[in-house]
Amino acid sequence: MKFLDCAKVYIKSGDGGAGCLSFRREKFIEFGGPDGGDGGRGGDVIVRCVAGLNTLLPFRYRQHFKARPGMHGMGKNRAGGRGADAVLEVPVGTQIYDAEDESLLADLTEVGGTVRLARGGNGGFGNAHFKTSTNQAPRRANPGQKGEERTIWLRLKLIADAGLVGLPNAGKSTFLASVSAATPKIADYPFTTLTPQLGVVACDDREFVLADIPGLIEGAHDGRGLGDFFLGHIERCRVLLHLVDAGTEHAGKAYKTVRRELEAYGEGLAEKPEIVALSKIDTVDDATLRAQVERLRRAAKRTPLRLSAATGANVQACLRTVLQRLDELKAAEAGPREPVAEWRP
Repeated sequence: MKFLDCAKVYIKSGDGGAGCLSFRREKFIEFGGPDGGDGGRGGDVIVRCVAGLNTLLPFRYRQHFKARPGMHGMGKNRAGGRGADAVLEVPVGTQIYDAEDESLLADLTEVGGTVRLARGGNGGFGNAHFKTSTNQAPRRANPGQKGEERTIWLRLKLIADAGLVGLPNAGKSTFLASVSAATPKIADYPFTTLTPQLGVVACDDREFVLADIPGLIEGAHDGRGLGDFFLGHIERCRVLLHLVDAGTEHAGKAYKTVRRELEAYGEGLAEKPEIVALSKIDTVDDATLRAQVERLRRAAKRTPLRLSAATGANVQACLRTVLQRLDELKAAEAGPREPVAEWRP
């Protein structure tokens, strides 16, 4: 297994060290007084987002992370050392959920982002801390506080600008391989893509990230086929590129099948901007192609693009359309720019 997008992990922060009960005892010093040091603070559990990772596979082999406890206080007013933190390194796009109430604790979308999930316990006070003018020989020291523990879910949602959707064998993997350096598995049987794939696409001296996911079939939201859990990897995409096989029985029905699954999944996928394209146009004759284009146009209520990843026909035009839609969305998010008043002395 080379890809893992969900993992359950148990974490525990370090306990605080206990305070020390001690008195200064030296020759010729009759009343040395208390000199017990404070205990050290326990280590925290921290999650850090790092570059170079695209899977949660390391958490398949290790599910327990415990920070080190703080050291106990010692005599001669020596405080205990702080416990070492436990650091979990995760890829960009990782979401962290509490396993008990399923609440979202953090969403790490940038390299270097960190979040503290469990705080280490404070160290206890030594007896020197309780010395007063009326209590010059306290025989009291506090134990350290217990650390926090919890079980969390890590959920990876890949970050891409555009995502490919469609039925199995719609030509998604072939399209990704033809426009990027990605090497997805390509074969003439359904469900050749079992895990999401990312590729960096270059078009007109610009680049964007394209995500390919396994194909959807009717009833995927009920668990048929590979299900629809992997749709989480296109939740962050700005644009969806919907590919429909020109050689399918009815292009309009194939389009509506995928749209129903997107609506059943929710999370705003059905409302995302969509570009519809008829793929594998090199596998059908002109009459069949015209019929399929008309069926898809009626179902999608827009004129679909026509392309062939195998021959390269209209592939660049499709990429330019994706870039244009991405630019329009970025401009809409930025909003109208307010005019800058001219400076005058």
